[in-house]
Amino acid sequence: MIQFLWQQLVAVWGYVEANYHPVWDTLDILAVAFAVYWLLLLIRGTRAVQMLMGLLLLIVVRLVSEWAQLATVGLILDNFFTWGVIIIIILFQQDIRRALARMGRGFFPAVTPREETQMLEEVVRAAQTLAQKRVGALLVLERKTNLDDMIEAGVALDATVTKELLTAIFLPYSPLHDGAVVVREGRIGQAGCVLPLTLRTDLPEGVGTRHRAAVGITEDTDAVVVVVSEETAAISVVVAGEMTRNLDAPRLRVVLRDLLAGDREAHEVVESGGVEEEPARLRSVGGD
Repeated sequence: MIQFLWQQLVAVWGYVEANYHPVWDTLDILAVAFAVYWLLLLIRGTRAVQMLMGLLLLIVVRLVSEWAQLATVGLILDNFFTWGVIIIIILFQQDIRRALARMGRGFFPAVTPREETQMLEEVVRAAQTLAQKRVGALLVLERKTNLDDMIEAGVALDATVTKELLTAIFLPYSPLHDGAVVVREGRIGQAGCVLPLTLRTDLPEGVGTRHRAAVGITEDTDAVVVVVSEETAAISVVVAGEMTRNLDAPRLRVVLRDLLAGDREAHEVVESGGVEEEPARLRSVGGD
């Protein structure tokens, strides 16, 4: 194995000596490195990471099969990688589409900072009003990860985010009150959505279906979820599968602003007087 790796290293070094151009090849390498880094940032925290690790594992198996002269394994993997481009497009179609959309938004931002601030204010006001009325609510704020493959059902709205509309959706007599509202690009995209439930068994005692759905959707995406408990009127924020509970309106506003601005990571929690960081675990303050 060591001799095989050494031969490969010698072959690569010989190719570099014969073909390397100090200026243009260095720029080429930097461009590719930047593209790979940007891609890793794009897929971080999504299911695409698991698929990418699977592909890398297959590449390692292919190298081992060549060293160990496993002809059958090598033949199968060679045929598999022959269709590599098509396989990558199929596996990563959602991520490719999201990457192209992000590139477009870089030139034409979908939501201005002022619009985002107004949207967050409406969400905070709606959560506060629903908590005062003891009405349960589930608000999903989509970020980089597209949620279309993670949610079921739902009614398309494409409406402006307002406290009045959000409150009306979650009132008990509304036909959409049992589902989640998805906010994307500063607008209400869908309502009445069904989210995947987490299978975790370490959630705080008394946590209901809304909170399990909030944890479930954030385990595989970078979405931020605001949950209002119908039983306790407590407001919670869930991100990266971790829950910060018992927030009032001012602290909810700070948490959402910091998360969506990208100033802090998913392990933020709220304590009296402000926001501070601690290891990313479920934090429970009081009952649900």
